[in-house]
Amino acid sequence: MSPTNIEPFERAIQALKDEGRYRVFNDILRECGEFPQAIWYSKYAIKKIINWCSNDYLGMGQHQFVLDSMRTALETAGAGSGGTRNISGTTHYHVALELELAKLHNKESALLFTSAFNANETTLETVAKIIPDITFISDSKNHSSLIQGIRHSRANKVIWTHNDLEELELKLQQVQGPKMVVFESVYSMDGDIAPVKDIVDLCKKYGAMNYIDEVHAVGLYGPTGAGVCEERGAEPDIINGTLAKAYGVQGGYIAASKTFIDAIRSYAPAFIFTTSLSPVLCAGALASVKYVKEHSELRMMIQVKAEELKRKLRDRNIPILENNSHIVPVMIKDPVKCKQISDDLLYKDGIYVQPINYPTVDKGTERLRFCPGPNHTSAMMDELVDKLLVVLERHKII
Repeated sequence: MSPTNIEPFERAIQALKDEGRYRVFNDILRECGEFPQAIWYSKYAIKKIINWCSNDYLGMGQHQFVLDSMRTALETAGAGSGGTRNISGTTHYHVALELELAKLHNKESALLFTSAFNANETTLETVAKIIPDITFISDSKNHSSLIQGIRHSRANKVIWTHNDLEELELKLQQVQGPKMVVFESVYSMDGDIAPVKDIVDLCKKYGAMNYIDEVHAVGLYGPTGAGVCEERGAEPDIINGTLAKAYGVQGGYIAASKTFIDAIRSYAPAFIFTTSLSPVLCAGALASVKYVKEHSELRMMIQVKAEELKRKLRDRNIPILENNSHIVPVMIKDPVKCKQISDDLLYKDGIYVQPINYPTVDKGTERLRFCPGPNHTSAMMDELVDKLLVVLERHKII
């Protein structure tokens, strides 16, 4: 018998199920070298599927150069880092990767974290520790990691309407004292792209620091894959990025001035007291960043594939949320139907796309989020659209 009163937890879980928001983690095994093909271990049987929702946008998680680098690091340094960065967890791989990331973003320095979520949350908390009277000016559609970082900092905060430059300027005029504008470049659920240069220019005009999350842009935008800021000529103060999406490995980072990075490194408990990334991951990420930097055709191809899928969906009158990024949201606008449609596609057609429900998106904007990559063929897209049309009609979405 459990010593804990579990009834509140049972009610909480049941509430999610009643609302159609209960999350199911599908048991997926990616087939190395065959992405986007994968094997799904369902509760009934084992089935081959096509993965349409992976954030390994370029398939770099299975690239031979990345795998070879990780094997070499494993044989050389072993599995783990051995501790926190200040004890024994800084290896040559960590140093080399941070130097490469700083160079990528044309910054003086960079700092690795176990995830981009951790990097966002920890950095913003620490900024408020160093500048206690700071006010964060946060975009209304910011990612949970940014929201949590600001919330846990206990600093003053002001919310500005998503990508509204006029309102942002008004907030910048109203807020007195130290301030930092916090925003993203590519918003991962809607797929819209912020006017990054205009935002950075406004920050400079009003003496505000700025912090941009480029998680869904690094590797995918700009001549070398440094992100939307590189593509549009913006020079933000602090950039957050990930190694787990376009670069296909794991981990997050920030890039900024040497002094800023040194201060975060020195004052952030979640960085100081956390075991560092495995050197194996650092080696794979380093190879991926270098490779993607020099292969702009990958960036071009993902945009081509995204536009092809959008066109095919439009031609069949399947409702998509229009944007100018690589993300393709198909709008369902009902949490229960969204989950049912996702299950139908997976169980019946071998098409894997997860339902996106509240709180990831607002209630009433539930969707299926497709991420076509360079390895998704036109034939795969045709099959997807055909099957999706049937399921949407069955559930009376169209």
